Amino acid sequence: MTTTLNATEEQQGSPFALSHLDALESEAVHIFREVAGEFERPVVLFSGGKDSIVMLHLALKAFAPAPVPFSLLHVDTGHNFPEVIEYRDRTVARHNLRLHVASVQEYIDRGALKERPDGTRNPLQTVPLTEAIQQHRFDAVFGGGRRDEEKARAKERVFSLRDEFSQWDPRRQRPELWQLYNGRHAPGEHVRVFPLSNWTELDVWQYIAREGIELPEIYFAHEREVFSRNGMWLTAGEWGGPKDGETVEKRLIRYRTVGDMSCTGAVDSDATTLDAVIAEIAASRLTERGATRADDKLSEAAMEDRKREGYF
Repeated sequence: MTTTLNATEEQQGSPFALSHLDALESEAVHIFREVAGEFERPVVLFSGGKDSIVMLHLALKAFAPAPVPFSLLHVDTGHNFPEVIEYRDRTVARHNLRLHVASVQEYIDRGALKERPDGTRNPLQTVPLTEAIQQHRFDAVFGGGRRDEEKARAKERVFSLRDEFSQWDPRRQRPELWQLYNGRHAPGEHVRVFPLSNWTELDVWQYIAREGIELPEIYFAHEREVFSRNGMWLTAGEWGGPKDGETVEKRLIRYRTVGDMSCTGAVDSDATTLDAVIAEIAASRLTERGATRADDKLSEAAMEDRKREGYF
C-alpha cells in the first residue's frame, strides 16, 4: 500500500525547509536589499544595543562580500553606558563603516534643548534625530524596533512613512501583502524601515547564539552599583540619580535593553552565558521595555506620542 504525504508533511520532512531563524533572517535580508534598490540615501540607526547589532550583522550578510552600502547614525544622549559606546566605536572601525553622531549634549549646550527635571534624555532624542535626517537627506532610516516590544510599535508596518516633519500618522499605514513594500514618498518625507519587526526578544537572542555575535558585556550578569526607583534598578550617574532616600548598593544584575542610563533599568540575574540568558528570557512574562524602560511608563501612550513627534 502506498502512502501519500500531504504538502505540510513533505515540507516538514524536507531537507530544504527553512528553520524559524532562517526564515526571519531571509526576510530581513530581503528588506535590506529592497531598500538598497528603492532608495537613494538610506542610513542604519546603530547604538551598540543588541537589536542594532543584529541589524548590522544582517546588513553585512545581505551585501557580502561587498561592503554595506549605508552609513550609520547614532543619536547620542550623552548618558550612554561607556561599555556600549566603546563597543560602538570598535565595531565601526572593524567594518570600516561611516558613523554620523547626533549629540543631545550639543543641542543642550547651545540652548536648543533643555534638560528635563527627571534627568532623562531619551525624549530629547527626537529633535537631533529628525534634524540629522533632514541635514543628510536620508530617505530611508533603518531601526531595530520589534512589534513584541511595545503596543505602539506593534501597530507599525515594516515600511513606515514619515511626513516632512518626521511625524508618524497611524492612518497613513500601507498594506504589506505578500512582503511587497511600498517605499513611495514625497520630497521631504522619508520611510522608517524595521527589518526585525517580526522578531521577538527570544528570537534575537537565539540568533545571536547561533551566529556567535559579540555583545557588550553589560548584557550578561555582572556586579554593579545600582539603586531602586519605581521598582527598577538604575545606575548612579551625573544625570541626577540617586536622590535623597535612594540607597546605592552593589548587586548582580544585567541589562535586557540598553538606552539612556537615566531610564534604563537592570534586572537581577546570574546569567553569564548566552544559554543562561536565553533560558531566563524564555521564562519571563514581561517584555524587555515593560520591565526595564522607565520612559515608557510616563503614560499609557508614551511611546505612541513620541513616535507621532518623530521618535523611533
